[in-house]
Amino acid sequence: MTRYDTITCTIEDGVGRLQFNRPGLLNAMNRQMMDEIIHALETIARAEGVSVGIITGSGRAFMAGADIKEYSRQTAGEFKSFQEKGRRLYALIEQAEIPFIAAVNGFALGGGFEIALACDFIVAAASAKMGLPEVHLGLIPGGGGAQRLLLKVGLGRVKEMLLLGQSYTAARMEEWGVVHEVAEDGALEDVVTGLAEKLKRRPRQAVKAIKAMLEPSAVEAVFETRLDREGAAVAALYHTPEAMQLIEKFTTKNK
Repeated sequence: MTRYDTITCTIEDGVGRLQFNRPGLLNAMNRQMMDEIIHALETIARAEGVSVGIITGSGRAFMAGADIKEYSRQTAGEFKSFQEKGRRLYALIEQAEIPFIAAVNGFALGGGFEIALACDFIVAAASAKMGLPEVHLGLIPGGGGAQRLLLKVGLGRVKEMLLLGQSYTAARMEEWGVVHEVAEDGALEDVVTGLAEKLKRRPRQAVKAIKAMLEPSAVEAVFETRLDREGAAVAALYHTPEAMQLIEKFTTKNK
C-alpha cells in the first residue's frame, strides 16, 4: 500500500478506508493532499474484493475546507488546476461502482462538506458541524456543493446555507435530509461499521446499477452545465479585489 503524507488509506475485509490526516490544520486540503486523495480513491476503486468505501477525518475535523494559506497564493493556472482536480475527486466518489460512506467526525466545511455530499451516505457524530462558508471570503462553493445540495434539499435551504455561510448541527442536517444518521459521540465508528457490513452483503452488480442509475448527471441532465457555470463563477470571484482582501484577512487572522 502506498505511503502518504497527508492521508492514510487501508483496504481490509472488503472495505477501503480513507482518512484525512492533517489534524493540526483541521485536515484542510492543499494541493498535495488533493493529489493523494485522488490516488487513494483510484486505488480503492481498482482493489479486488472491495465492496464499500469509508471516508473520515482525524482529530476534531472531517475536513475544514481548503488550506486557505496555500489557496490565497495560487496563480490563475494553479487555481484552475485545483478546481479541475477537485471536480475529478468528487466524481471518483460519485461515479465509483461501490458505495461510499462519509463518517463525519467533526467539522465538515467548504470542500470538506462537498466531499461528504459526493458520498452515498453521510453518518455524522452528534457534535459535528457542517456548512458552506465561502461567502465570508467573497466566494461561492466551487466543487459542486450547491448543485449536490439541490438534489437533497429545497432551493430555499440551499440559498440559506450559501448566503448566510453558517455552520449547522448534525441533527439539523439530518432533519433536512442531508445526513442519513446521527451517531452519539464515541459511537460513530460502530454505526459506520454496521452500515458498511450491510452494504457488503448487497449484490455487487445491483449496487453498481443503482449507483449508475442515481448518479447526479443521470438524474439531472443539465448537472454538468450547472457545474461549468459554477466553476466559471468561482474562478471569476477568486480574482476580484474583494475576495483577495477577505482571503488575506482570514490568513492574517489565523496566523
